[in-house]
Amino acid sequence: MTAALLTLADSRLPAGGHTHSGGVEQAIAAGVVSDPGSLAAFLRRRLNTSGAVAAGLAAAACDAAGDAVRLAHLDDEADARTPSPALRRASRQQGRGLLRVGRRAWPAAAWDALPAFPHHPIVLGVAAAAGGLGVRDAAQVAAYLSISGPATAAQRLLAMDPLTVAAVTARLAPDVDDVAARALTAALPAATDPLLDLLAEVHAARKDRFFAS
Repeated sequence: MTAALLTLADSRLPAGGHTHSGGVEQAIAAGVVSDPGSLAAFLRRRLNTSGAVAAGLAAAACDAAGDAVRLAHLDDEADARTPSPALRRASRQQGRGLLRVGRRAWPAAAWDALPAFPHHPIVLGVAAAAGGLGVRDAAQVAAYLSISGPATAAQRLLAMDPLTVAAVTARLAPDVDDVAARALTAALPAATDPLLDLLAEVHAARKDRFFAS
C-alpha cells in the first residue's frame, strides 16, 4: 500500500501532470512569484484553496469507488467548485491522463464506474482505492500534488536551485497533513481563490506559454 501511495505522488508517473504548472507560470509572468519566499506563499495559498478542494474530492471518490451514481455526483461537485473554465479543462485533461495509467497499473472494476472525462481528483480517489489505499491516503496525495507540480514548474521557469525548491516543499509538509486531515472531518471543502481563477484564464489566452495550465 505504501508503494501505491508513493507511486501516485511521484512526478514521474506518466499521467500528464508535468505539462501543467498549477498556475505558477502565469503567477511568475504577473510578478506574483519571483523567489523562494513568494513561491512558498503561492504554494501555501494554493494548498489551502484548490488543494483542500482536491483533497476532499479525492477522499470522497476513494470512498465511493465503484459507485457510478456517487462518482457522477462528485464530478458535478468538482465542476461547481472550479469556476474557471480553463481550470476545469486542465483538471479533466489530467484526469484522463491518470485514468489511462491507473487502469494499467491497478486493474479493477471500479474504473468502469467513473463518468466520461472525469476531474483529476475523482480519478485520483478511484486510483487510490484500486491501489488498496484509504481515504486519508487519497486526501494526502491530492494535497501534496497541489504543491509539488507548481514547485517543479517554478524551479524550471525561474532556474531556481533544486535544493531550495525541495526545501520549500518539504517545509509545507505539516500544512499538507493538516489540509488532508481537515478534508476527512467536514463536508466537501469549497474554498476558491479568485486570483488563481484569473491567472488561469489569462494563461489560457496566451500563445507563448510553456505549460498547458
